[in-house]
Parts: sequence; structure tokens; C-alpha cells
Amino acid sequence: MNHSKHPRLEPTELNALNLEGAAIYGPDDENIGDVAHLHGDGTTAQVVVDAGGFLGIGSKRVALDMAKLDFMRDEGGTVHATTNLTKEEVKALPEHKD
Repeated sequence: MNHSKHPRLEPTELNALNLEGAAIYGPDDENIGDVAHLHGDGTTAQVVVDAGGFLGIGSKRVALDMAKLDFMRDEGGTVHATTNLTKEEVKALPEHKD
């Protein structure tokens, strides 16, 4: 998927309504996980991600700073994000506990 042509979300769009459930892709379009929920709103929020696993089984929740993610919409309007972190780097992060 060529993410360079996807419009980025405006800071006012960085909220739970738009981001929860969004897929996150790492380098080479590797699926990192999905947004479970947010802590806070806007550019200072923490994004809690269900990383790894398959259909929610074996996944691990980790928290990423919003600044590590680039949220956008694809041609169909679906919100997703990219990051420079690999799946291995994300899975190595400490588990997030609410």
C-alpha cells in the first residue's frame, strides 16, 4: 500500500472515535496491530495497541506515544497508521496495564 498518497488526519481528528480499531503498519507494510483505545486526546495522547497475535489471541497490549504514529485515511476513508517501529520492537515493549 502506498501510504504517501493518503491524507493525514488533522490534530482535531486524533480522538478515540476516529482511531479505535485502526490498523497500524510498520516498515514494509508489516501489520503491527490495532488501536485498542487511547489515553488522552490529540498529539499528546498515548495509543494502546493490541500487538501481535491472531484475531486477538496471543496479542499483547502496549502503549505508544501518538508522536510515533502517523494516522491517515486510505482511498476508502478507512483510518490507519504507520510507524517506523517493527513488530519485534513493539512486542518487546512492556505490557500496558490499564
